[in-house]
Amino acid sequence: MELKTKVHAEDDKQELLIIREFDLPLELLFKAYVEPEIIQQWMGTKVLKLENKKHGSWQFETTDYNGNKHRFNGVIHDFSPNQKITRTFEMENTPFPVQLEFLGFEKLTENTSQLNIHIVYKSVADRDQMLQLPFAQGLNMAHNRLQDIVEKLK
Repeated sequence: MELKTKVHAEDDKQELLIIREFDLPLELLFKAYVEPEIIQQWMGTKVLKLENKKHGSWQFETTDYNGNKHRFNGVIHDFSPNQKITRTFEMENTPFPVQLEFLGFEKLTENTSQLNIHIVYKSVADRDQMLQLPFAQGLNMAHNRLQDIVEKLK
């Protein structure tokens, strides 16, 4: 089955480009990234903190199948409703360094929109290590859940 969320990784670059079209109006797609109740549903994480503003911060927590808790956090550097979010992303207690994420939200039609994510890693090796994980599959599963959950809000 073809993955709807496309992950582009050019050789010898420390970045990823992720693109996904949704059958959702722009406002609902953006809402899925900023409303804690919706984030918790599609990401399967607990939102501990989410300050959707320039210089705000965020922290999420998830529990794996063995009951271990994992935290993710960062700082929001830029926030423009229905347009963009620029933030850092850090996985606590892992060897992965902080990454920089540029999320762009684009209206395609009245009922469709596109998410463009540009992620910059500290090094090519860090990016490649992330790609060794089932990153693309997990992202696709999460985005499929986002589509299904938010579609009901139409």
